[in-house]
Amino acid sequence: MERNPSAADVTAILEPGMFVRHPGAPDWGLGQVQSNIAGKVTVNFEHQGKVVLDGRVIALDIVDP
Repeated sequence: MERNPSAADVTAILEPGMFVRHPGAPDWGLGQVQSNIAGKVTVNFEHQGKVVLDGRVIALDIVDP
């Protein structure tokens, strides 16, 4: 049985330079990971700017631009 990855699972593989989307805020557009320190992920989104997210709560969608 395949399971959906948790927010922590996704956050664990995020690295600076990766592109993501926030599943709960599609209007923010494409975002680029700036840092991932102790589960706090800083992302610079096209239409929202720089946002710090709790990666234990939000499972960002990784995208291939």
